[in-house]
Amino acid sequence: MSGSCGIGVWIYDAHSGEELSVLTGHTRSVNSVSFSPDGQTLASGSMYDTIRLWDVQTGTLKNILINSVTDLSWINVVSFSPDGQTLVVSEGFSKTIRLWDVQTGTLKHRLTGHGDYVNSVSFSPDGQALISAGVNKGIDLWDVATGTFRNTLVRGHGQTGGVNSVSFSPDGQMLAGGSWDGTILLWDVAIGTLKNTLIGHTSSVNSVSFSPNGRTLASGSDDGTVLLWNIVTP
Repeated sequence: MSGSCGIGVWIYDAHSGEELSVLTGHTRSVNSVSFSPDGQTLASGSMYDTIRLWDVQTGTLKNILINSVTDLSWINVVSFSPDGQTLVVSEGFSKTIRLWDVQTGTLKHRLTGHGDYVNSVSFSPDGQALISAGVNKGIDLWDVATGTFRNTLVRGHGQTGGVNSVSFSPDGQMLAGGSWDGTILLWDVAIGTLKNTLIGHTSSVNSVSFSPNGRTLASGSDDGTVLLWNIVTP
């Protein structure tokens, strides 16, 4: 388990809560951290700074991914692909998403086209697609191998505000999006149509996540509640 605070990254034992190590080197606040699927590498991204890759066992720095200084980007989200070979980085103010090769530290693709701040990104379970969402109310689907734009999921009638969080179902066939207006949108990924709108929260939905079997969706909101939804019969 890892947590970020100030300009360091703390790693804890998830069972005992014991502090195992502190990773230092960032010069600005750390906004996002992510473990690789094998648990051997930790990625951390900070405000107007770099993305760093750490060896979890030794606490040593493995690589630094440098962003364009001219972008002055707030690193909003870092996340590994399912195979651990690609790191996606969502940059706030530059409205840009970058895909990095984890082994070489080289930039693979630069995804542009969002009209505003990107709040959330998520890989499909097979790692072939990437979904991104943000302030501009759009949810965009990208091809990971080529870095090309595939589709935009347009929000349902009557929905307002941006999208805070997106999550693929384990089978990759459905996408959930938590919205500023307190609703949760469920999309059919293959045909890009809205399947359902879940209403229950009274404030912005900040996080959504499917259970491993895909039958339950958990959502967390500014209203102080966590709701569990039956996705089979929503």
